[in-house]
Amino acid sequence: MAIENDQVVTMMYELKIEGEVVDSNIDKEPLEFTFGTGQIIAGLEARINELNEGDTAEINVPANEAYGEYNPEAKQTVPKENFGDIELSVGMPLQGQGEDGQPIQVMVAEILEDSVVVDFNHPLAGRDLDFTITIKSIK
Repeated sequence: MAIENDQVVTMMYELKIEGEVVDSNIDKEPLEFTFGTGQIIAGLEARINELNEGDTAEINVPANEAYGEYNPEAKQTVPKENFGDIELSVGMPLQGQGEDGQPIQVMVAEILEDSVVVDFNHPLAGRDLDFTITIKSIK
């Protein structure tokens, strides 16, 4: 029986970007989520709805259906003094607070003499995602 909304699905997955494994739960606990509630990226959820328990599939999720296209304008220059004594490095992830009070994650894109350029794009923005998944159970 194919997956339906509000069913609890457990699956194993391996995520590759350009042939390199960037995430996996192989040899670990299965990922468990409720289908149709937005707990996994929409592009992956849309591509597994016809699968059944025990099925294995290779699934490509284009960037625009995963974490979105990379937005070069989603950067902000912040005074270096705002970071206090944190030893910053390019590529370093930082957690902050958005204007609405919600936590946001940014990445240090560039360190200048008196300021720091932070990137608000998701680290996987602009990247096509290649999954190998196995549906372990559907309840």
